[in-house]
Amino acid sequence: MKVEFLSCPVQASLKVLGREWAFLVITSIALFRANRYNDMLRAMPGLSKRLLSLRLKELETAGFIVRAERRRGFVRWGLTVKGADVVPILLTMVRFGAKWYADELFDDRSPRALGEIFDEGFIRRAFGIRPRRGPRARAGPARSGVPVA
Repeated sequence: MKVEFLSCPVQASLKVLGREWAFLVITSIALFRANRYNDMLRAMPGLSKRLLSLRLKELETAGFIVRAERRRGFVRWGLTVKGADVVPILLTMVRFGAKWYADELFDDRSPRALGEIFDEGFIRRAFGIRPRRGPRARAGPARSGVPVA
């Protein structure tokens, strides 16, 4: 390593993200577009109302999510810049799960590539890959180390 850490960066990241359901709340907002309280409860069977409220408060306090819209009767949650930085990690976990746990995830039990699950534009934006422009840009995903298909 080129630098000395005071403590483990993974451990520091997991102080909030490693809490029960925290990662799944961000997944709900970022990938499943379930960004309202009741939508999140439906998207995550087994999550109690109390625990969802607690995680939303913790994730907001830690700067991962923000109340993007507040109307009478509901709040719509959105990701902050910090929360959006978690999306590539989520997609990497989706890719891993779709490959190694396909028998639990898909009816045909066949592994899937990320490009078979999400739109290529979404994947490129999530990983910060610039849009393709012209024939030279075709090598973009390979250079970035993020296979889309």
